[in-house]
Amino acid sequence: MPPDADADVLDTVQGVTKSAIRRLCRRGGVKRISGLMYEEVRGVVTLFLKDVLHDTVLYTENARRKTVSALDVVYALKRRGHHLYGF
Repeated sequence: MPPDADADVLDTVQGVTKSAIRRLCRRGGVKRISGLMYEEVRGVVTLFLKDVLHDTVLYTENARRKTVSALDVVYALKRRGHHLYGF
């Protein structure tokens, strides 16, 4: 990764706003959220997305393609135990 990539990742992770995290928690049935949870959620989301994207790239490279397909993402999620129906 280029040296500026780490700064880009941090900026992107901060783009997951407090209100977006709050909406996700509300959808999951959470009534009240501690202030420390927002950074923790950002860290967990970052790690999850890195893992899924890594698997997605592996599927794409294995098929000798340069374009990621929707099925690559579906298979990567399925490999992680998160089944996405409808594809």
